[in-house]
Formats: sequence, structure tokens, C-alpha cells
Amino acid sequence: MSRSSPSPLSRRRFLLLSALTLGACSSAVQSRSNGAFAEDEIGSTPEPASRLEVGPEGMYAPLRGDVRAVVISDMNSRYGSTEYRTEVLEGVALLPEWQPDLVLCAGDMIAGQSVALTRLEVDAMWTAFDRQILTPIRDMGYPYAFTLGNHDASSYQYQGDYVFAIDRAAAADYWAPYVDQLDLQYEDKGQFPFYYSFKQNDVFYMIWDASSANVPAEQVAWADATLASEAAQTAKLRIAIGHLPLYAISQGRDRSGEFLNNGDALRELLERHAVHTYITGHHHAYFPGHMNSLDLLHCGALGSGPRTWLNRTDAAFQTLTVMDIFFDSGEVAYSTYNMNNKQLIALEQLPRQIIGPTGRVLREDINLADLTAAEVNQPYVPSLH
Repeated sequence: MSRSSPSPLSRRRFLLLSALTLGACSSAVQSRSNGAFAEDEIGSTPEPASRLEVGPEGMYAPLRGDVRAVVISDMNSRYGSTEYRTEVLEGVALLPEWQPDLVLCAGDMIAGQSVALTRLEVDAMWTAFDRQILTPIRDMGYPYAFTLGNHDASSYQYQGDYVFAIDRAAAADYWAPYVDQLDLQYEDKGQFPFYYSFKQNDVFYMIWDASSANVPAEQVAWADATLASEAAQTAKLRIAIGHLPLYAISQGRDRSGEFLNNGDALRELLERHAVHTYITGHHHAYFPGHMNSLDLLHCGALGSGPRTWLNRTDAAFQTLTVMDIFFDSGEVAYSTYNMNNKQLIALEQLPRQIIGPTGRVLREDINLADLTAAEVNQPYVPSLH
């Protein structure tokens, strides 16, 4: 569990899990000693470790936890598109290789959020999603949970009205028949599909509508109450999911409106209820980080438009994450694949920290005490584009 001041045992266990997950033999260990991977090595596959198996297309299978979820996000293509990139379709097809207990989506399943799109066009995108994504997942027998993204059903309002009211109506109509068909053990259906909670395999999940920068006060109050519930507090782990992150981490997404307003206050709410991880999409860059006692899993885009991190110029790439939860320690281990080359991404390939306009997010394995003086004093550098 990455926290501001983890115990040496917890820290060692995290590093052990990371090493096992990454297949950390000669190439990964060498990269550790060198301090960083070169840009063209992003997703370079290490030699297999003794507790790993070679999975699909040579992809190394992670050490399985007590609960496993495959996490996907930002699957959409251009506005109005009813087609999905090869990486998206391959990611869905590969699910049986990982045998997850459920599939989690951090939003942007279709390509809406354009006032030029008609209701018929938006419905056509949901039909395409149903045929190419949801039906195959359901046919495989995996529970499916999701949060709505800005391209699915943006909650952005102008003068009290939803700007993308067509998108929100279409999303509500599409998901209504599925509320009891996703194999989720609901605790509170709330206003499904916009916000709801469920408890699966002794993990409590709270999903809120973070499809724009403002999470309304009434929904924050709902989240406060549902996370305080007996079901949530007796779970072995609590996870929150929303599309927009609390803090900016990627190029071009460090402007107001691209991350949640009042991020610190929302983080404190989640921390108060001992939420372990907040899973998000939208910034299209994979970054497993933490701030204070809250872990922050920023999902990369599986579909179009991947981005790189603030203050970096690496080539962007599509990602998919296998998340394993270990109850005995409370650890959550991420095995994330560069879906362009089907290879694992090592922690050392990612920034040690990301400084955005409203806060510092540390990499999962890094704590403030690990930073050099130069890193502590590193200023926020606005996006290059």
C-alpha cells in the first residue's frame, strides 16, 4: 500500500510484488541500476521470473491476488465513430487469458460530446459499443462496472442546463435495461448509470459522475454517506471510480476543466473513509501514483489519443491494466501493458513525480522522503502543447 510513510515491511512487499509482476530479472534489474529507461524502451519485456507464466502473445502474466480486475479506459475514437481501434478489440479478446473477477471501465466508451451529433448518431455509437465491447464481455461471463466519461454523457452545464443533454439521455436509455444484467452486487443503485455503489468479492466500489470538472454537492453528500455505510466500512478494501482525476498528470490536460474542481477536498473525503484507490481516465496517460494516503490509478487510453506525462516528451502509447488485490497486506499491484507492443511497463519507465497546477502526485513506489532537493523544489511546467 503506497502511503506517505509506509513501514519498511510494507515498502519491501510492494517492491517485491512489483518485481514479480514485472518479471524483474536481468533487464529490469539493470534498468533499475541505470535509473531510467530510454524512451524507445517503454514497454520493453523483461526475462520471465520464476513465479510468472508467459501469457497471450508472449505477454507476461502477473502474480494473481485474492481479487483481480482488468481496468480499461478511454476506448473511443473520433467524434461519432462506431469503430474501435485494434488495441481495444484485442484487449477485450484477451480477457480470458487473465481470468478477471470483473472488468472496470474508467469512462469514455463512445465518442460523444459534440453538439453536432444527433440522437440517432449517439444511439448508433452505443449500439456499436454493445456489439463490439459489452456483449463479448458479458458472453465471457465477467461482471462489468463503469463510470461515465465526458464523451459518454458529460455533466457540463451552462446556465443550469446540460450542454450535452442528448448524450445524457441516450446513456440513461442505453444502460437502463442492463442495471440488473451486469452481475454486480449493488449496495446502492443511486442514480445508475451516473452514480452507484456495489460490493464484489469483499471489495466496495463507489462510482460517481465525474464526467465534468464539477461533482455536484448533492452527489458529494451521497458519496460521503455511501462510503460511511456499514457495507463500505466492513469491506476489506474500498475503491472509488470517476472519469476525471483529482490532479493533472498529462500534456494538454493541465487546464481548468480537465481535472476535478476542489480536488484536495474530494481527496480528503475519500481519505476520511479509508478509500484505498481512486481510479480515473480522461488524461490518457498511465500513471500509478498517490497523494497523502490515497492511491491514484490514472488509466491510459486504450483507444485513440494517448498522451504523455507533464514535463516529459515520451512517445504516447495505449495501455490496459491488470489490477491484483492482496487482502493480507492491503496491497494493490498493477500490471500494465503497452498494447502497441503487448509488453509490460516497468515503474522505472514512469516519472518519479508529476507536478501539476494544483498539486504533486508521487509515483506509487515513491514517497516525499525519497525525493532529492531538486525534485522537492521542481516547479510546475505547463503543457508543451
